[in-house]
Amino acid sequence: MLSVVGNRPQFIKSGPVSVALREAGIQEVVLHTGQHYDPELSQVFFDELELDRPRYRLEVGGLPREEMLEALRPGLIEAIEAERPDWVLVYGDTNSTLGGAWAAAETGVALAHVEAGLRSGDLSMPEEHNRIETDRHSQLLFAPDERSRGILEGEGVGGRIEVVGDVMADANVRFAPIARKRSTILDVTGDSPRTYLVATLHREANVVQPRLGRLLEGLSRLDEPVVFPAHPRTKVAIERLRGHVRGLSPDNVCLLPPLGYLDFAALASQARVIVTDSGGLQKEAYWYGVPCVTARPSTEWVDTVEAGANVLVDDDPDRLVEAVRTARMPADRPQLYGDGHASERVAAALSVRFRRR
Repeated sequence: MLSVVGNRPQFIKSGPVSVALREAGIQEVVLHTGQHYDPELSQVFFDELELDRPRYRLEVGGLPREEMLEALRPGLIEAIEAERPDWVLVYGDTNSTLGGAWAAAETGVALAHVEAGLRSGDLSMPEEHNRIETDRHSQLLFAPDERSRGILEGEGVGGRIEVVGDVMADANVRFAPIARKRSTILDVTGDSPRTYLVATLHREANVVQPRLGRLLEGLSRLDEPVVFPAHPRTKVAIERLRGHVRGLSPDNVCLLPPLGYLDFAALASQARVIVTDSGGLQKEAYWYGVPCVTARPSTEWVDTVEAGANVLVDDDPDRLVEAVRTARMPADRPQLYGDGHASERVAAALSVRFRRR
């Protein structure tokens, strides 16, 4: 098994899956593409989640999409040809995901995709194209829910679909209580539980003008303190705008460097509201019981919106302010995206396939 990871959510998802693969007797080799090149966004996850160190590191960094995909190709193919795995396993919807899918197809190795079948309906997002194309290449598609299965069946994908739940839920169940117990992040920020907001922005469309300025304007108009652990690219873009965005106040928005998983889980799980453009964090907010405001026009995690736990505001500062002000979790929350045992189902499905080969 060659597992391809490259960004924060993939590190989180791969943790419980790696444990389940070991318990199922499946040997795993990890390839880290280096898509997130800051050590606080990569190495920290291997340390905190006790993952095996990657055998391969490609260090592609923050290249634009087409350049990154081209840069990934030779290293991925070289690793596949050297290891000759039965499967290439990819996660989510990043450039690393699609790069792994292309390399598997080119070398004739079977591809398994965790988080298959998710669709936002927004083809202006590179991630949407990555999801669709990766699913078309996959021989085994691990869908988080029946909605995703239906989408895959409607698209006529050729691979086998397995509804397993969400492996991120597995990590959440395991690590969120540990995070709140071990982390001292609230001592650092000086905040008390449920008295602050957490914000994250990292998607390419949101870290350029005019969207970034509009979102920062909305955050600056909020009455509560905003704790903002910033992706390196986002931090650079924000610093460039300081002094030029109407109403942006350093007294209101506290920029932090990227946090380790346990610190971030402790911070996010005790917030009053989370404002984000991250797909993974929308789900985590739901599991934490924290209302979410999503700075995107659409989401692949539609169930959180339908449940009343997540509001889409795009880049409208007025809608952002109002959504945060009125954000509440619904009294009755359905269980979404699994029961904390998705990783075991992934390993079991792969184990059956290994025995048949």
